[in-house]
Amino acid sequence: MNQPKLIRITTVPMSLEKLLEGQLGFMSDNYEVTAISSEKERLEKYGKAEGVTTFYVEMTRKITPIKDLKAVWSLYKFLKKEKPQIVHTHTPKAGIVGVLASYLAKVPIRLHTVAGLPLLEVKGIKRKILNIVEKLTYSLATNVYPNSYGLEKIILDLQFLKKEKCKVLANGSSNGIDTEYFNPNLYSDIDKNKIKTNLKISGTDFVYVFVGRLVSDKGINELVKAFSSVQEKNKNTKLLLVGPLESDLDALEKETLIQINDNKNIISIGYQQDVRPYFAIADVLTFPSYREGLPNVVLQAGAMGLPSIVTDINGCNEIIEQNTNGLIIPVKDKEALFNAMFLVLNEKQLTEKLKSNSRKSIVKRYQRQVVWDAILKEYESL
Repeated sequence: MNQPKLIRITTVPMSLEKLLEGQLGFMSDNYEVTAISSEKERLEKYGKAEGVTTFYVEMTRKITPIKDLKAVWSLYKFLKKEKPQIVHTHTPKAGIVGVLASYLAKVPIRLHTVAGLPLLEVKGIKRKILNIVEKLTYSLATNVYPNSYGLEKIILDLQFLKKEKCKVLANGSSNGIDTEYFNPNLYSDIDKNKIKTNLKISGTDFVYVFVGRLVSDKGINELVKAFSSVQEKNKNTKLLLVGPLESDLDALEKETLIQINDNKNIISIGYQQDVRPYFAIADVLTFPSYREGLPNVVLQAGAMGLPSIVTDINGCNEIIEQNTNGLIIPVKDKEALFNAMFLVLNEKQLTEKLKSNSRKSIVKRYQRQVVWDAILKEYESL
């Protein structure tokens, strides 16, 4: 008996690799799965690793109407030929392209997961355009899944769709966390000392880590300024930046780029396939993002036993409980960020308390298998 066909679509393969790691392979036990994204070579490499078929569609993360229409046409032809039962999209551009093509191709079940709303940081005519696109995506989808309760509230408050069409699965998260993979016990003191030596971090340094794209709306401008203030008071501190520098969308301030380049205590190592070693040598995650869904990075850090300093935004304030497994600060507040960073540096008893609670809070609520089973159950119910 043939398995029903399931199509999963993201704008770029990195989202498949990082946001949905392992999930498509799990679904292939029950469905004939195809992954669709841009960047053909990287997509094909992902498909082989995950054991699923792939289909390349050129998509961009910018507003590019002509290219987007070409992507819709290419996807429409593919879907008419394949006749899948379910199309499930992630990320804004893949959402509108995938859901529109699926609607035109008469795919019966059209699902979209919302893992964040970039439009929240946009104003003027661009914001109006993005609002229209988001509403259109939701209207053409049969079901919409915000990956946090806070994000669900924002979507409903904006009146982008009605409650009966909207649902948070499990406790939130698009993929959950493999807490055996993200486990601090996998790294011995010898391992950690080697990693620190390679990065020129001394055993007495207090290490703040950020993992993610180096862009303005992740709070990097504020983070670099706050760290510089911390460093003025304590030289034995390091800021470790793990992630790609993106200059085409939401670029960092020039002063921030100069600081990252010139300050020897700021270590920027670019994109890393495996981020666990950098969590293992850090003392705290600093994640002053302006907007999120339910951020994987905060889940990963917690599973690795790290407390987090996060902004008071949806997702982050669902994972972190103030003074229990981390600290919550206002958005875009450099002084509050500095105060929190200085507090965990100096109040060792508090930091140890936050650290002791970090892993167990993630294990209890965000185990990967729980999220996967919830998504699979949702597919079957539809």
